[in-house]
Amino acid sequence: MVDISDKHGSVRTARARVMVSMSEETVIALKKGDVPKGDVFAVARIAGIQAAKRTADMIPLCHPLMLNSIDVEFEVNEASVVIEAKVGTFAPTGVEMEALTACSVSALTIYDMCKSMDKRMEITNLILLEKKGGSSGEFSR
Repeated sequence: MVDISDKHGSVRTARARVMVSMSEETVIALKKGDVPKGDVFAVARIAGIQAAKRTADMIPLCHPLMLNSIDVEFEVNEASVVIEAKVGTFAPTGVEMEALTACSVSALTIYDMCKSMDKRMEITNLILLEKKGGSSGEFSR
């Protein structure tokens, strides 16, 4: 693990995004709340938040961080759901991995909850949108 003991803490944020493509029928069921496993967005939001908090347990050599904020939002389109996660902390290292992990696990949760209706779903385009804070400066896609 990289030694960050000499680094000063600063406010750090990161935003990530991922897309879950699916059939129009599945999107309609999501909008109506007609998915047999329950409230997909509520469960996927909690899954993403929990995943962000546990990132260091899943990604080897990732520093455990005390997170100050985690926001997971969903945009429902005609044949997809776009998930965006924003994570914030005050720490000596960034939260990019936490934002990416939140998106990934939220997407996997949607897949799990909808797979009985649509086995052709695809999870694609996982990207870091931006990061702020730290000595490497800002990044924005």
